[in-house]
Amino acid sequence: MTDPAATPSSAPRRHSWTTAVLVTVIALGMLVAGGGLAVATGIGRAAEPTSDSVDAGFARDMSRHHLQAVEMANLALTRSEDAEVRQLAFDISATQTNQVGRMQGWLSLWGLPVSGGETMAWMSGEGMAGEGMAGHDMSGHGSGGAVMPGMATEDELAQLRSLSGSPFDVLFLQLMIRHHQGGFEMAEQAAEQADVDVVRGLGRSIAETQSAETTTMATMLRARGGEPLPAP
Repeated sequence: MTDPAATPSSAPRRHSWTTAVLVTVIALGMLVAGGGLAVATGIGRAAEPTSDSVDAGFARDMSRHHLQAVEMANLALTRSEDAEVRQLAFDISATQTNQVGRMQGWLSLWGLPVSGGETMAWMSGEGMAGEGMAGHDMSGHGSGGAVMPGMATEDELAQLRSLSGSPFDVLFLQLMIRHHQGGFEMAEQAAEQADVDVVRGLGRSIAETQSAETTTMATMLRARGGEPLPAP
């Protein structure tokens, strides 16, 4: 027969087990709350990039560089009669519009302007603003005066807008190849020298993607009777 006096002893054990669980849950809740507070107040978080950092400079300059590529790609969607060229243009427009949104979003989160500043001043080595980067001529390709390597001049853009059909395709591919070549070194340097992980990742992605697209476009251009322009 069970000893009635032994029955109450199970209650303290259950109470102790329940208390231990509640203490653990409360402790975990406090840990999570504390972690959230640390993030909110910036404790344990790396300092945000400054305006003259590689991260901010790359985000500003590559956004501007990309926007011209998007402008040319959008022209191709209405001026080209070549399905392969239009598909390429669509891919470039969609991809680079998305990347511009990301880069300008970072700048806003960092409390920095999305434009302005000395162009290419964040680049290391001899390639500083006004003198080119790594030996590139920053004076432009023609009378329009491009401000970054590979960018088309206003005269070249005006010529592109005046064309359609096959002549448009050839000039579009020529300008876009050079444009991609001009942005490659910016992307590569961001991949190597930016402080923020996502900036390095985007730089690496742009360098890889545009290198592959440049090869594809050169093949397309030659198939249409054209040759690439001199590299920037």
